[in-house]
This record gives sequence, structure tokens and C-alpha cells, in this order.
Amino acid sequence: MEKRKALLLGDYTYPEFHPLQEIDKEVTHILHDWMTVQCSENRKLLLKENISSFDLCISYGDNWKELMSPQQTAGLLAYVSGGGGLLVLHNGISMHNNYEIAQLIGAKFTRHPAYAPLQFKSAAPDHPVMEGIVSFAMEEEPYRFEFDPFTPKTVLLEYELDGEVYPAAWAHSYGLGRVVYLMPGHHQPTFQNVSFQRLIVQAAKWAARLPG
Repeated sequence: MEKRKALLLGDYTYPEFHPLQEIDKEVTHILHDWMTVQCSENRKLLLKENISSFDLCISYGDNWKELMSPQQTAGLLAYVSGGGGLLVLHNGISMHNNYEIAQLIGAKFTRHPAYAPLQFKSAAPDHPVMEGIVSFAMEEEPYRFEFDPFTPKTVLLEYELDGEVYPAAWAHSYGLGRVVYLMPGHHQPTFQNVSFQRLIVQAAKWAARLPG
């Protein structure tokens, strides 16, 4: 059976904090058995005529200031609403400065305290993305979010810090498509955590509607 195709978008040349270098290799390796991954920083691949050839779009973009063009925005919105899958990793939520994309993702990043050891716990054990994942520990940037009240979503994963519990992953449908956000992903060691690798695989398969 021919593998499905994923597009991983990030920043090689001018990342603010999170370069795509090395992360591209990790994601390609993690998804190798199910998908071929094309890695790029070319946002023109979001245009409708380009993105339509992919089964999954993975955002690891790290451009927090530049807005996506109206054409790129329309391409991504049409792609997901028409049945495409979107997986957003960590800083990939930087697309939130466009309100239409913030609604697509389901939240906006607000801030994060210092990098710290975190305990992650499943918040939706019956969801396919969370199959076999109960809890795991990892050092990460504890991102905080402002949820979009108009987008119904299922919180998949939570983390605890200083006695408070915060969302760390969620999933929802958008039109005919599916969206998953995973908070971890600050740097290469995160992608070598076995539990997080499983989370990426199951999120990618669910978003792209891959069998089993």
C-alpha cells in the first residue's frame, strides 16, 4: 500500500526560537511507517493548488510576527474544512496571529513560564489519539493558551505545574477535516520521548484518517 503524504512546515532560515533543523529528521523518522514527510519552509505550499496533494499538514512554524497571506490562509482553511488533517506541534501555534487560523487551531498562545520538568496526564483516555497513553514525564516549555469559545474541542492531555492543571493537547473537527494540537516540541530531545512519539503517530493517523 502506498504511503500517505504529509507536509511539515517550519523555519530553517529565520526561526525566532525553534528551528526546523533536526526536528524534520525526528518527525520523518517517527512517521516513517505510515507517511512520507516533505519538509519545507515555503509557505506557498499552503496555497490551495499545492496543499491539496497532502493527506496531512504539520505546522512547526516559528514566525511569530509575520501574518500568513490571505491566499495562504484561504488555502489552509479550505484544505482542512474540505477533509484535510492538521497537526500543530508546540510553536506551530505561531499561526495564531491570524484570527481565522486561531479559530482553526482552537486557541491562541499567551505565554509560557520557564522550561521545567512536567508531568503529563491523559484527559481523554477513550479518544483514539490517546490510546495506550496514561501519563509521562518530560522537561518542556509549559505553554499557556486562550481557548476560542466558538470551537468545541476535546482536551486530550494536561500537565501540572505549581499545583495547577493546564491543557497540553486537544483535538476537534473543522468542517470535514480534523485538527490536533500537541503542546510539547520545544527541541529535539522531546521528539525522542517514546510516549510523545506514540502521541505524534496517533495524532497524525487520526487527523489524516489513516486506518488502525
